[in-house]
Amino acid sequence: MFSRLRRPGKRSLESLSEQEILALAISSEEDDGRIYLAYADALRDAYPHSARVFEEMAAEESHHRQMLIDRHIARFGDRIPLVRREFVRDFPERKPDWLIGNMPLENIRAQAEAMEEAAHRFYLTAAARTQDAATRKLLGDLALAEKSHESLARRLGEEHTPVDVKEEEDQTARQQFVLTYVQPGLAGLMDGSVSTLAPIFAAAFATQDTWQTFLVGLSASVGAGISMGFTEAAHDDGKLSGRGSPVKRGLASGIMTALGGLGHALPYLIPNFMLATSIAVFVVFVELWAIAFIQNRYMETPFWRAAMQVVLGGSLVLAAGVLIGNA
Repeated sequence: MFSRLRRPGKRSLESLSEQEILALAISSEEDDGRIYLAYADALRDAYPHSARVFEEMAAEESHHRQMLIDRHIARFGDRIPLVRREFVRDFPERKPDWLIGNMPLENIRAQAEAMEEAAHRFYLTAAARTQDAATRKLLGDLALAEKSHESLARRLGEEHTPVDVKEEEDQTARQQFVLTYVQPGLAGLMDGSVSTLAPIFAAAFATQDTWQTFLVGLSASVGAGISMGFTEAAHDDGKLSGRGSPVKRGLASGIMTALGGLGHALPYLIPNFMLATSIAVFVVFVELWAIAFIQNRYMETPFWRAAMQVVLGGSLVLAAGVLIGNA
């Protein structure tokens, strides 16, 4: 969990020079254009109109890239340094092509809209970092271009009414809620519920002592909650990714991690070992089904697939803890 805190070799956007900012913008436009073409390829058979829209968006990104290259040549020459989004801390990541083919159209639309919003934020931040008037104007114009893009729903030919606008606003608010609270909280709940199974049940079957087992569970849950909370808050400030306040995300992740572990640790406050263990096992399966429900409700994962993945994984960890405790 602490590995994400180090991020060796990555630099902050604030540390980049004007030339490096232009190079990053060039490579980002190229990446986004390729992604839009991959979306077009994935949609061409079933949604030819949507595929044409993404091809047009890719052409726009190519035009933006050429404008940036021209500006770089005018200011710094034709040798463009290699600066990519994965080299910069907190820069929004992009999914590889092989994860796109099975994405539903609504997910692709949402991803594309998030890409445009992230590009808008980047150009605003980049424009504030440069002192050259022409470069600053270009970056500002590109920020306006990204911001002024019509919504994908409109670009795909759908009519908007006041009801549609309200629904779009509600959808934006829901997406922000998912990014800020649901995703970090779900990651925490999964980590707390699953990762603490082995130590708690190993301690339970090794000692047959409910109080000692509770102490092990309490320490594992609180420690994991603190670790996950700080990791979530530290690895992304939310400015470019749009995921919201790192404090809110850290609290959501940390609290849900601790609760996920405490759920099956608290039953060991009961002095009777068999009763406490039976209740703890029942709580574990309730936690795992809750995770599957949240994945289905907010992450659009098919319920039975989510249930199979979570329950199977949790059962394996639980079995490992029991076997180790009886060794």
